Amino acid sequence: MGEKFRFSFGGYMTISEMLSQSGLLTLLGMGVVFAFIIVLIGCMKLLQVAVRAMKLDKEESSNATVNTSSAPAPQVPSQDLNVIAAIAAAVHDKELNS
Repeated sequence: MGEKFRFSFGGYMTISEMLSQSGLLTLLGMGVVFAFIIVLIGCMKLLQVAVRAMKLDKEESSNATVNTSSAPAPQVPSQDLNVIAAIAAAVHDKELNS
């Protein structure tokens, strides 16, 4: 376990030293990523506040206003009703035979 490795810069490290250094480097890398994600979330929240303050998240009222009371209900073609009836009959038959 006391085996030492020589590096090109002239230093020696034991396996336990290498493991502790790699663990420290792993934690440092994870901390950097975590900090970046926190900063990114903060920027997105600031952008959300800015967009809402400038009212850029709403469509123009002339485009968004649609009078739905006078629009007729869409008509379902009779072929679609036949397909729906066939599917309902098949499901009902499957439930009875299972």
